[in-house]
Amino acid sequence: MAQKKKVPAKVRMAKAAATKRTPRAAAARMAAQPKAVGKKVAGPAAKSRSVKAKARALQPKQQQVKAAPPAKVQPRTAVKAVAQSATKPPAVSKPIPSQAEARAAETRAAVEAIQARRAAVTAAPVPPGAARASPPATPKDLAAKAAEAHRQLAASKKPVGQRHGFKTNEYIVYPAHGVGRIVGIEEQEIAGMALELFVINFEKDKMTLRVPTGKLQSVGMRKLSDPSVVHKAMETLKGRARIKRTMWSRRAQEYEAKINSGDLVAIAEVVRDLYRSESQPEQSYSERQLYEAALDRMAREIAVVEKIDDRSAVQRITEVLSKSARGRRAAAEGSDAMEAAEVKAA
Repeated sequence: MAQKKKVPAKVRMAKAAATKRTPRAAAARMAAQPKAVGKKVAGPAAKSRSVKAKARALQPKQQQVKAAPPAKVQPRTAVKAVAQSATKPPAVSKPIPSQAEARAAETRAAVEAIQARRAAVTAAPVPPGAARASPPATPKDLAAKAAEAHRQLAASKKPVGQRHGFKTNEYIVYPAHGVGRIVGIEEQEIAGMALELFVINFEKDKMTLRVPTGKLQSVGMRKLSDPSVVHKAMETLKGRARIKRTMWSRRAQEYEAKINSGDLVAIAEVVRDLYRSESQPEQSYSERQLYEAALDRMAREIAVVEKIDDRSAVQRITEVLSKSARGRRAAAEGSDAMEAAEVKAA
């Protein structure tokens, strides 16, 4: 008795669901069908046809390989050339020279050309009776010749002793610095221009000043005061102090302007107004500074004019100031006593 074949469970489920038309039955039918993997499997006949086609495609290539000639063997020289080219280091590009290097190279080339020409001139034979031509001058030689010509020109010039009424070793008054002495008149080249300058020495300040000869009026440089002006300044000291009823800052500016004006009488007015006797209140620091500056300017000029030292000039000025102050004080006391006697008599 033949045994029955066992039906797989999926097939049974598919057959059972075939009788029904529900979504679940459709899903069961889809699951029961075998899935297609990749392409369709070709049969034996198709496989044989593909093998024959590949064999026919390979036949021309085999014929070409058989017909190709054998490769030529390169000679030893070619092999050496290839080896040398392989071991040769790559070419390195030269750096581009900068502008400074290019200029330096041009200068060196020019110097070498000049030296070569000089050597050719000196080496050339000179015919009898003819003078040898001098070699071309280098820039260094030209600079040395120019310096020598400048020194000769300066030496040939006569020393200048007087300009615009001022002469050397003369005392002058420079408004901003007071009394100084002209120690020389020299010429200097500044910014490519030749300038003639007064060299003024201020011995007390230990300072040397150079003033262009063409700017005497603008700076206010003048000669020493005459004896008549000195006498007028001394008479100014004997007057009464004139103090304005203004702020001290404004008065200080006026006093400083008078000191820097260079006028001896104006400086004497500052000394008179800022002088304080023993009976008067003390000065402030700024008042004392201005008083000493004006007294120093006045004393130095009087000392040079009267041919005395600075200390004697200062002593002379202070004596005049103190004498005038005592005279005014005595006159004030006398007037007060007269007024008291008149009141008592009345």
